[in-house]
Amino acid sequence: MHRRSVLIAVAAGLLALPGAFAQEAWPSKPVKVISPFPAGGTSDVMARMVSDALSKEFGQQFIVENIGGAGGTIGTLRAAKMTPDGYTIVQTGVGQSAVAHGLNPNVGYDSMKDFAHVTQVHSGPNVLVVHPSTPFKTFAELVDYVRKNPGKLNYGFTHAASGHMAMELLKIEASKCPQGVKDCNGFFMVGIPYRGGGPMMQDLLGGQIPLMFINQDVALPHVKAGKLRALAVTSLQRNPLYPDLPTIAESGFPGFQALSWSGISAIRGTPQPIVDRLEATMKKIMTSPEIKQRMESVGFVIPTQGGAPYTQFVKSEIDLWTRVIKTAGIKPE
Repeated sequence: MHRRSVLIAVAAGLLALPGAFAQEAWPSKPVKVISPFPAGGTSDVMARMVSDALSKEFGQQFIVENIGGAGGTIGTLRAAKMTPDGYTIVQTGVGQSAVAHGLNPNVGYDSMKDFAHVTQVHSGPNVLVVHPSTPFKTFAELVDYVRKNPGKLNYGFTHAASGHMAMELLKIEASKCPQGVKDCNGFFMVGIPYRGGGPMMQDLLGGQIPLMFINQDVALPHVKAGKLRALAVTSLQRNPLYPDLPTIAESGFPGFQALSWSGISAIRGTPQPIVDRLEATMKKIMTSPEIKQRMESVGFVIPTQGGAPYTQFVKSEIDLWTRVIKTAGIKPE
């Protein structure tokens, strides 16, 4: 075969491999990072931290696009329908990727089938806090009071938020009679719904409601100022911001865990070489001293990195919160 013909044939063969060059050059243009919550909250902060670090590593812009609404499901559904070419990735998390499936089996996407989970970014506990005017100095005192006085204590919650889920899980677990007790009154409190965490915090600080679960970073300044009293955290291990505060798991409820968390995921069908590069780069970013210090300073934990552990974790969270939502009879708003 003539040399020119050989070159033409080789070129034609390479062109027949769609995305071959695109994958090698990726990213050759800005990458969109969908954060399915409004700007300013913890999810948005995490998305921007990751995007800034990815931009530096790849020398290409990773741009956060906030698409809020319906507990993160609107933005997540939109992401699931986008072209899986590596130029759109999405922030996944407890609300949109786990709780949503328990609330609505027809949410429009499947967190286990429609996304390739790259790695988890953070996890953090909720803290059970009470107004200082309440008599409760310890978690055990609170549990004992509620068991003896069903329905006499109120708590605040934001529908389907991590704090709401933590409270529902506590109510389920604490309703079980302690070992050796044949008859008990359960664990019943009256929930006061709020449209957002801001108004709920104002009412707690003002003494209109006596207690609630709230993210550890949000609670800290109020606890330090003596405006709130912290009783327990919902992680399996104690939190570095609250080293003297017991976990619920060590306070009579082994295995109790209710976390706020987020991660980065690609759209299912994204070329595997791109997913692999993202995973390797995210591992580098999340294990850097700078990110580690930044996260730990506000009480967040950097989980085990990688797609396999994150995928397994998402599945376990879907199972947990689907069970809790079904048991508690929680309906979508």
